[in-house]
Amino acid sequence: MDSELFERDRHVTFLQMMYQLLPSPYQSQEINRLTLAYFVISGLDLLNSLDRLVDKDAVATWVLSLQAHPRSTAELNNGQFYGFHGSRAAQFPPENNDNGALNPSVSNLASTYCALALLKIVGYNLSSIDSESILTSMRNLQQPDGSFMPIHTGAETDLRFVFCAVAICHMLGNWSGMDKEKAKEYILKCQSYDGGFGLVPGSESHGGATYCGVTSLCLMGFIEDEILSKNAPSSIIDVPLLLDWCVQVYFPTYTLQALSGFLEIVRF
Repeated sequence: MDSELFERDRHVTFLQMMYQLLPSPYQSQEINRLTLAYFVISGLDLLNSLDRLVDKDAVATWVLSLQAHPRSTAELNNGQFYGFHGSRAAQFPPENNDNGALNPSVSNLASTYCALALLKIVGYNLSSIDSESILTSMRNLQQPDGSFMPIHTGAETDLRFVFCAVAICHMLGNWSGMDKEKAKEYILKCQSYDGGFGLVPGSESHGGATYCGVTSLCLMGFIEDEILSKNAPSSIIDVPLLLDWCVQVYFPTYTLQALSGFLEIVRF
């Protein structure tokens, strides 16, 4: 079989199966069902099979049912995040959480990003959701250095969750949920000596972290369009060094000019 052949129909069949039933190997990830649904439905969308196989209204109804809501507006500043839960099971608090483990029943940034992206994919009007609760409470997750925790009870902070917060604000068309300048400064500290970005300042450059960092800067408007056609000193990041890192790590046989699509990709 030709190794370059993309068997579209088999991919569609697999994603259709995942849409209808969570296979046993994935049952341990039930707590992340919303994230799995994002990969499935976005995959079907990319394969031009969404309209034929997915009940968009049903998807939107299910996603909306996973949003956490405060009992009153006063609770928006109680430190908790009112985003989206990762699954139905995550909406119920555990009977006993005295062992110091992270509470899986809280809403989190990653699930909220996936929820909003899913709603956009199925054509739901995001102006109809309770965005005030999301954005107001999301400010509780931003740290003094500009990074974000994924949940209000504490966890790691790195570029993944900065990207989630940025994407959430961008999709909702409202930047009141974060301090953009602080987020920018944190991202810039993550660019390593070799040009790539690490998940945290001083860490090893990583492809996913680089995507999160550069995309976040683009969505916030700190990296201008047509950046490769402008003088390098005009950018807040070291673009030549970034592209050099991309060449060395991912595209060893490509020319620098061949990578001009890199920053176009992160602009969505």
